[in-house]
Amino acid sequence: MMSRGLRLLIGTAAAVVALAGIREVSEIAGPAFLALTLTIAVSPLRSWLVRRGAPGWVTVFVPLATVIVVLGALALALVVAVAQLAELVPAYAGRFQELLASVTAALERLGISSEQAKQIFSTLDPGKLVKAAGGILSGLLGVVSAVVLIVLLLFGMSLDAGFLKEAIHRLTPAPVASALAGFAKDTCNYLVVSTVFGLIVAVLDAVALAILGVPLALLWGLLAFITNYIPNVGFVIGLVPPALLALLASGPATMVWVVVVYCVLNFVIQSVIQPKYTGASAGLSTTLTMLSLLVWAYVLGALGAILAVPLSAFVRAVLVDADPATRWASPLVAGREVTPRP
Repeated sequence: MMSRGLRLLIGTAAAVVALAGIREVSEIAGPAFLALTLTIAVSPLRSWLVRRGAPGWVTVFVPLATVIVVLGALALALVVAVAQLAELVPAYAGRFQELLASVTAALERLGISSEQAKQIFSTLDPGKLVKAAGGILSGLLGVVSAVVLIVLLLFGMSLDAGFLKEAIHRLTPAPVASALAGFAKDTCNYLVVSTVFGLIVAVLDAVALAILGVPLALLWGLLAFITNYIPNVGFVIGLVPPALLALLASGPATMVWVVVVYCVLNFVIQSVIQPKYTGASAGLSTTLTMLSLLVWAYVLGALGAILAVPLSAFVRAVLVDADPATRWASPLVAGREVTPRP
């Protein structure tokens, strides 16, 4: 009989191999799990249509069309916004050089030579921002194949959703069925609440930026909405670009106001109000949420960062909740007392 230490070592090695394998097929694994997550997100709409006695084709088409319309609108907004950013950045090249010169002079007064200052700021080039914006735009246009894959998977999952739900309850052991049902319910709640509060934060951020006169306020609101799905560090990612543009467009005072507004909105809405509604729906402690972000971002890239919480919730459902012998670890994973599922 193997010792616990050896079992832990073997389990860790298996996890490393599994993650390495997923990383190798990330172009398939990422879109596939995104399609699964989106299918779960619209499951309440599908259930409502079934309760209303809608025909089978309606229960498939309406949720699928809802997801496609939302994704299409989001992709179109991103493409237009990034194109506008690429046109806007060169206009601030002169202002950027003035700020760079003033910062260099300040560093020289602190004893740092101009050559050292040039080395420090050598990577800060507005031209690189334009190239980065163009790269993002090219990347968005280059994911057509992934979009096609996601849509095809969404169509297949929408067709199979009703049957699979019943089949899982009939054919799988009760603990497994209960764990998967709990994962679907918790993930749906997490996505709905995160979307609602993300939209609220995005609207308020965009309005505040427009009042402060920061260019492309709608783009930064859209960025705030998307980064809301990235746990813990999404707020910082969404803050940096508008703060820098505010500095270039209006000066340090406006940049400070942008930082203050973002911090206040983030603290009040995302740190005080939102947790009361989300609770611990994903069943992950704060530490594991941070680790999940690092691991899944490494494995699946930017998509892994956005899906970090649902991905880890799925792993928890399969490896912890589905096996009565491992349910003792649920409080450790969730960071709180967990009511056992039937």
